[in-house]
Amino acid sequence: MNEAVSPAAGQSPAIVWQEGQLLRHGKPHRILSGAMHYFRVHPDQWEDRLRRLAAMGANTVDTYVAWNFHERTEGDVDFTDWRDLERFIRLAGEVGLDVFLRPSPYICAEWSNGGLPFWLTGRVQSIRSSDPAYLAAVDRWYDELIPRMVPLQAAFGGPIVAVQIENEYGSFGSDHDYMRHQRDALTSRGIVELLTTADGHTSDMIAHGAIDGAMATFTFGTGVAEAEALRKPGQALMCSELWGGWFDHWGEQHHVRSAESMISTVDELLAAGGSVSMYMAHGGTNFGLWAGANHFGMIEPTITSYDSDAPIGEDGSTNAKFDALRAAFAPFHENELPPVPAANPVQPAQTVALTPTMGLRALLETLPAVGEASAMPQTFEQLGVEDGIVVYQARIDVPADSTVTIDGLADRAVVYIDDERIGVMEHDGEHTLSIPGGARRGILTLLVESLGRINYGPQIGARKGIVGGVRINGRRFVHGWTHRALPFDAPSAKGVAGADGVAVATIEVETPADAWIALPGGVKSLVWLNGFLLGRLWDRGPQVTLYAPGPLWKAGANEIVVLDTDGLASAVEIREKAEYGPVEEFIGS
Repeated sequence: MNEAVSPAAGQSPAIVWQEGQLLRHGKPHRILSGAMHYFRVHPDQWEDRLRRLAAMGANTVDTYVAWNFHERTEGDVDFTDWRDLERFIRLAGEVGLDVFLRPSPYICAEWSNGGLPFWLTGRVQSIRSSDPAYLAAVDRWYDELIPRMVPLQAAFGGPIVAVQIENEYGSFGSDHDYMRHQRDALTSRGIVELLTTADGHTSDMIAHGAIDGAMATFTFGTGVAEAEALRKPGQALMCSELWGGWFDHWGEQHHVRSAESMISTVDELLAAGGSVSMYMAHGGTNFGLWAGANHFGMIEPTITSYDSDAPIGEDGSTNAKFDALRAAFAPFHENELPPVPAANPVQPAQTVALTPTMGLRALLETLPAVGEASAMPQTFEQLGVEDGIVVYQARIDVPADSTVTIDGLADRAVVYIDDERIGVMEHDGEHTLSIPGGARRGILTLLVESLGRINYGPQIGARKGIVGGVRINGRRFVHGWTHRALPFDAPSAKGVAGADGVAVATIEVETPADAWIALPGGVKSLVWLNGFLLGRLWDRGPQVTLYAPGPLWKAGANEIVVLDTDGLASAVEIREKAEYGPVEEFIGS
């Protein structure tokens, strides 16, 4: 039996493992969970989505805790409004759900920087290790977080029944002292419920990710037999991430998994006596600039939607996967499942013209300065910029037939000489452009955009912006840089309009409700609704529409602001359904 009891607390966990099964207060128990992340769902919609999860037959909701969502500036920790994690957990309990809490500093989750604050990875050499600087920051964060979670445990009458120590550590590192520190950091602060780890189903991953005192669980799309073979003696079988769908990167097709394929793995796991958490049960949305990126030989930024072809859609709609899981989970409940809530209302379709207000090059001069002037260009981290756009400017002297080269570009740069746009460079493309116009002296302006901080693998924490330098003709460095940054607020400056830059539209709404926003003809846009940054659209696809939840709208006039670095759309379309682009069947292994 696991011994996850803190002696100081004097309390016992609600769930333990014994002889290969989970027991809840001495009776056999299955965790039937679905992942839903509070940080990806508007807080006014938390209860709706939790009720849909309960109607699906889940008895538990699983959520990560995104550290960087709560501590965007070091020392300024926020647990209010959208970040009110305690409220989310209490709501889950009121709906009748247990909570599987995953508070480890690193979450992956296709979330910016894997949940780690950019200010931390910008200065610490060895993340997710026993590096003293890293552990000191984690301990300070846990001193804020864990005391809030302790009274919400089942031992004290709350809904939290399980807590994950670290996330897929066996595919990242091999520092067992770090894993022991993370386990003890929870128990010493009063966590008494079932402790878990989560790793893929290979012996190497389990060897490096599991830890004494915690139940080792698995993550997979298929692979029940492999997980059974690797299960530790006496521990219960659990898949803490069963990938019933998958996420998308820009430039890919929309990944789907059939209901038949998903439920076959779920049924196999349940038949083997296992517990499960569906990843995702409700995916939600990477609002703002919170979408992460992967790097497998090239950068692969994640789209704004995190729908993930989940049983409960981005807007709360249900589908065949939902029905299949409701049927599979129902026999494990003593009472009938709650009825499925009615579909949420949507706005009627309409099209409204976009009015350009300022061209991109002119806009850049209005952005606020950040950092100090420097000989070499500074990274986002050096400038204290979390994400988005930094504008780099320097005066240059160039001979005829010259080139400009950016060393260490992360991720994309629009390049100007004076007011002339001369091209675009991308992280995985050509980093040299010809400078037209003969010998001259001018201002070099580089609009550099982070497309998402890497959330998985050895390049977590990679710097953003210009990591090296800028050279003329491959030899001479450009010195003397100033920097500006795009705030997260919607740009409001007005001036000479252009084919790119800023445009606005007013959407009249009779009754606020969910909607989908499309920008046909637009190229690469950031979109704000009433001052709230919904996210990105890019004509590379697959995503065509942005989810605009009902709570962000108001009766009457609503303002849409679009910033497009490459070509503005002429109109905003309000649509009644999502469009995620052409599909591709995909099953995570």
